[in-house]
Amino acid sequence: MNKILIIDDDRELCALIKRSVQAENIEADFCNTGKEGLQKLREQEYQLVVLDVMMPGMDGFETLEEIRKENSLPILMFTSKNDSISKVRGLRAGADDYLTKPFDMDELIARIASLIRRYTRFNQQAGAVQKLDFDGLQIDLENRSVTTENGTFELPPKEFDLLLYCAKHQGKILTKQQIYEEVWGEEYFYDDSNIMAIISRLRKKLEVNPSSPKYIQTVKGIGYRFNKEV
Repeated sequence: MNKILIIDDDRELCALIKRSVQAENIEADFCNTGKEGLQKLREQEYQLVVLDVMMPGMDGFETLEEIRKENSLPILMFTSKNDSISKVRGLRAGADDYLTKPFDMDELIARIASLIRRYTRFNQQAGAVQKLDFDGLQIDLENRSVTTENGTFELPPKEFDLLLYCAKHQGKILTKQQIYEEVWGEEYFYDDSNIMAIISRLRKKLEVNPSSPKYIQTVKGIGYRFNKEV
């Protein structure tokens, strides 16, 4: 059974989330400080962390940075409403998704389940995976090719690298800086033209309707996300 760790100083909320995910056959532990959370992560294995930004002592950002030094499991962060700075900062530091408080419990559970599916999909046999299969799209890592309804064809290096990076992080919101520094291997100087050009070409090749993309979707004001529903 999958197990998550909730790190939040709101004890009542932690207990509520624990009861809610248990109803979906997901086990949960919770603690109320970042230091406690880091200790639990060293002692036990989890498939996901739910982490609040605003905590006394070690806040969510510090805790996130410490987790990422040792662990690649998905992290969903809670932020305050309309706090776009915290959202972007969390995503850049390695968070996989965010939810603003107050939130709908059904949405939280859906996001937790989606992140766990993605994590187990790409990590259980990480060394053996040679092809990634999605709805109407197959990515062949060995031959650096893709297969769609239109047939099988190779992509130019940057197009393939960008597609693969997004697909391997399915469901995770990726900032333009993260994409640029991963694909181009250079420091990001807030020039989005290269990224936009590559994504435009990919959509024309992969999508039935490029103006309403099924795979690489735009997250306004932040970056892009590979559709978690495909």
